[in-house]
Parts: sequence; structure tokens; C-alpha cells
Amino acid sequence: MFSSRCVMLCLVPLLPLLSAVSGSRPCPGSCLCYESSDLVDCRSRGLHQVPPGVPHGGWLLDLSGNKLKEVRTRSFVGLWSIKILLLSNNSIHVLHPQCLSSLQFLERLDLSFNRLRRLPQDLTRSLSCLQELRLDHNLLQHVDSSSLGDSDNLRKLDLSHNRIRTVDVRAFSGLSRLRFLSLQGNRLNVLREGLLSRQQSLEVLLLGHNNISEIQTEALAPLRSLTLLGLQGNQLEHIKFKSFLKLQTTSTHLQMSLNPWMCDCDLQRVFGKIQHVRHLHVEDYQDIVCHAPPQQADSPLSSMDSQLCMAETASVLVITITVMLAVVGALVKAERNRKNKQAASDAEAQEK
Repeated sequence: MFSSRCVMLCLVPLLPLLSAVSGSRPCPGSCLCYESSDLVDCRSRGLHQVPPGVPHGGWLLDLSGNKLKEVRTRSFVGLWSIKILLLSNNSIHVLHPQCLSSLQFLERLDLSFNRLRRLPQDLTRSLSCLQELRLDHNLLQHVDSSSLGDSDNLRKLDLSHNRIRTVDVRAFSGLSRLRFLSLQGNRLNVLREGLLSRQQSLEVLLLGHNNISEIQTEALAPLRSLTLLGLQGNQLEHIKFKSFLKLQTTSTHLQMSLNPWMCDCDLQRVFGKIQHVRHLHVEDYQDIVCHAPPQQADSPLSSMDSQLCMAETASVLVITITVMLAVVGALVKAERNRKNKQAASDAEAQEK
């Protein structure tokens, strides 16, 4: 449910205000305004800034496909009723402080396919009704703990296809109602404990095509509603069964292919255990291919059944037998040397 603040805002009597401006509403010369549906269409008009004269009272403003390079602090002052703001496919590299603070009813914000390298600390301040935020296909390198505050109604957050290497452990701490989170196509190395500590409602977590080589033991433990976990295309060589056993969900589908798996008995045992846990399902198990050791390279893990553990057991047995034979040989040799010395000593005594 929405926060009390958002509910109060959404209960403001809008109809009298909207009827007061309909009929004679102005419209920027470069845009199309549809009074019957309160839409302002400024798509692909070659605009370099938010045009002045956008009518108040509309609920959708589409500025996608233009040439905006920045969003200034007062760009949307007075446009209090907008619920959907589309700013995708521009060249935006700067969001000035409080540039969105007047959009108190905003539910969906699309900033995808821009050139943002960082997020302002107050990006979502005052956006208490925001439910969907798209920041995919930008140039972000880091997500800090203050950029996404005051977004406790956010349901969908897309940060995919950026250059994100690090995320503050508290970056998502205010997003307790988040259901969809995509970080795929970035440069993350580790899935850290504590990062998802408030995401009990998260249903989809996409982490594919990063550089993740480690999943810390408690990283997935808080996720009680997860139905899909994408980990394909990372740098995983081994995984810990305990990390996935912590997922106390009803049914979770895992995507694990396209990793440089080190196929040994331990890995086979882990996947065997995962597949015997009722609520865990490895969707692409048939596509999991060994990267190493060389004799298993390019072979599907599923085709080996228990061969890896059998081979490892055989290797251990051969080594054990070899060691035992070496020890027995050494004992026999020592006993032979002792007897030879004893015989030599006896012969010497007889000569005397």
C-alpha cells in the first residue's frame, strides 16, 4: 500500500482544477497536447531543454528522443499533476539538485538511454508516489546510499546496462516494497551480505552478465518472495550450497549458465543438492558447461552424472594405494637392509 503521505496527495480533489484548465489550455508550439486525455507529446522534436508553457493539469509528459543534456532545478515547476514523465533517449548527463521535487504525484520516471554518470543525492526526494524508475543504459559507475531515499513505494527499479562496479550496502535500504530489481549488464564483482536486507518483497532479481565471482553466504537470506534469480554470464567458478539454502521461498527459478565453472566433485554435489531442494529450480541446468579442468572443458555438467565424484574417488584411491605401496616398499627395504646388516655383523663376529 502507498505511504500515508502519498495517499494524502492522491486524495487531493483534482477534478475541479483539471476542469478549470481544460478547453483553453496553452501548448508549447513544438509539442502536441491532447486535452481529452491530458497528454503532452514532445517526442523527437529536437528540443535542447524542457519547453516553457507545458500546460498544468496533464498527467503524462513525453520528452523522449530529444537532445536534452541537463534537467535544471526549475524545469518542472508547476507541473504538479504529472504521473508519467518520459525522458529516455536524450543526452542527459546532469540532473540538477531538486529538479524533480515539484512532481509530487509522479508514479513512473523513465531516464533510460541517457549519459548519466552519477545520480544526485536527492533524486527521488519528494517523489513519495513513485512506483517505477528506469535508469538503464546510462554510464553510472556507483550507486550510493542517498540517491534513492524517500522511495518506499517504488516497485520496479531498472539499473541494467550501466558501468556499475559498486553499490553502497544501504543503497536499497529504503525500498522495502521493491518487487523487480535489475542490475544485469554491469561490472559488479561480489553479491554482498546486507545489500538486500530490506527486500523481503522482491520477486525478480536480475544480476546476469556482470563480473560476479562470489556470492556471500547471507547475501540472499532476506529474500522471502523471490521467484527468479538471474546469475547467468558472470565469473562464477564455484558456489556454496549454503548460500542458496538460505533462500526461504515458495519457488525460485535460478539461471546459472554462461559462467566459467570449475567442474569437480564439489560443484556436482552442490548442484545435486540444489536440485533436490523442493523450492529451487535451475532453469538452465542443461546449458551449464564446464570451463575447467581441460579434460572436462566444453562438456555439459549434466552429461557427467556422478562421473566427477567417481573420478575423484578413483584418483584418491589410486593415490592412497600408491602411498601405501610406497610405504610397504620402504618398510620391506628397511627390513632387508636391517637383515643384511645383521648378517654382516654375525659374519664379522664368527671371523673373530
